[in-house]
Amino acid sequence: MKVWIDKFRMRSLSFTFAILATLSVGILLGSVMAHGVDGKESKVDSSDAKPLQVPSPVNLSTTFTQIVKEDGPAVVNINTISIPKASHAQQRFPGNPQGNPNAPDGNGPDQEGPGDQGQQGPDQGQNGMQDFFNHFFGFGGPQGPQGEAPDGGEREALGSGFIVDPRGYIITNNHVIDKADKIYVKLSTDGVGDQGHPATLVGLDKETDIAVLKINVDHPLPTVKLGNSDGSQIGDWVLAIGSPFGLNQTVTAGIISSENRSIPQAGPIGAGEFQHFIQTDAAINPGNSGGPLVNMNGQVIGMNTAIYTQSAGNEGIGFAMPSNTVINVYNQLIGPEHKVIRGSIGITFQAAMSSAVSRVYGFKNGVIVSSVQPGFSAANAGIKPGDIIVSIDGRQIKDGNDLINDIASRKPGTKATLGYIRNGQHATATVTIGDRDTMMAALNSGGRGGSANGPQQSGQGKLGMGVSNVPQELATKLGIQGGVIVRSIRPGSFADGLQLGPGALILQMNRQPITNAEQFQEMASKLKSGDDVVFLVMDPQNPDRGNSYVGGTLP
Repeated sequence: MKVWIDKFRMRSLSFTFAILATLSVGILLGSVMAHGVDGKESKVDSSDAKPLQVPSPVNLSTTFTQIVKEDGPAVVNINTISIPKASHAQQRFPGNPQGNPNAPDGNGPDQEGPGDQGQQGPDQGQNGMQDFFNHFFGFGGPQGPQGEAPDGGEREALGSGFIVDPRGYIITNNHVIDKADKIYVKLSTDGVGDQGHPATLVGLDKETDIAVLKINVDHPLPTVKLGNSDGSQIGDWVLAIGSPFGLNQTVTAGIISSENRSIPQAGPIGAGEFQHFIQTDAAINPGNSGGPLVNMNGQVIGMNTAIYTQSAGNEGIGFAMPSNTVINVYNQLIGPEHKVIRGSIGITFQAAMSSAVSRVYGFKNGVIVSSVQPGFSAANAGIKPGDIIVSIDGRQIKDGNDLINDIASRKPGTKATLGYIRNGQHATATVTIGDRDTMMAALNSGGRGGSANGPQQSGQGKLGMGVSNVPQELATKLGIQGGVIVRSIRPGSFADGLQLGPGALILQMNRQPITNAEQFQEMASKLKSGDDVVFLVMDPQNPDRGNSYVGGTLP
């Protein structure tokens, strides 16, 4: 048996060696056949190959190219240095990184005069809604969330601007130079290592986020051509020129994707009554702020201001302040007072109205007055809360923005005729335009508060809310008669859809005054599916903000 096994092993080994030998011979033959008998690679005669030549340049100039050549030299890079103050870190507030306690919270009615638009820095939270609007300009290099150096040193920021006067006057965004201790402007002709020309601030307007700078030069500078933004249309081609990420003279192209765009609750950018933007899908990135948005005529029709983003970079939605607004503000900022003076008549109003409110109160265009500031022209002319302003000097008012822009553009001391509706009757009143800043100072200096105590007297019912009577002490303090306080809201109910919350004070339902909870319950019981329901609501914690109208259609 052992002998048989040994023979088998010898035969297996012989068979294996035979296979390996056969493979080796095959590989050798293949190599010889591929490279010649001697196995060496032969030389190729390339004497008939012709060398390649660089062709003569071809002029493929387009409208884009010509625009960049004309406007590019007038676009500048702006860099700033801010020295942090000792108490800087201790002065920040939640949701307001730059530490301004008066930053707008987006609540309350829109004001006919500008509110306190405190500057709010970029929110660097991870939540997508916190990143809804990134000011994003000025985050170059290895810096912290606010552009600060890792060791807490000087804060550097980057942005763009454009020259509008050959003597060195430049327009940019206020948030580019806000709180800067040093401002430098780098021209397109300056060298790579040049820091730029020292600039001085001529004036700024926080309401529109516009600033004017001045540099001293010994020769005329190139300027952009300014256009009329009212002539722009959705779908028009536009170019954005600027210094994204500090990369000077960068050009991106896109179209106008929307106009007259307002972005509520977006901090100082987008939150003001005078911030209505051109929307574009031209790529706008950190550092583009303050640069021009140019049409196909080579005219600047907007100033790039902000982006909609959840990643701090371009996502195809950018916003530019219209040139007509920029020009108007610039002309006032270079004036003797170096500030923008706006008119006011001393009212607040609720700009956003549901269709249900319009149907119940019987108007299509106009605004409902929420409050009237005592001692100002509207109060002196007899305007009252609840009046619906529908015209100015015979011209019909489209909406709240139309009213604001018209009144604000008028000089204090001039007169205007308001057309309004009260209790279904049309009337007129002559008002004297006042100073907006004065009105706002008076409005913000007031404020009353109060707590809503008292037993609940009515259930949630079909409206989905429980209410109680207003305590007499609170009614006296607020200067009201009657009304009910919202005690509870049923999730998913009609009231919940209106965003009413516990503590709100309801004064009227469908134009009918509410005297107590029992009457409220009786009126609510008569409502049926498909009815419009509109409430006149007061915030007892902030009564001076004026009343609001909220409503909808009962499901």
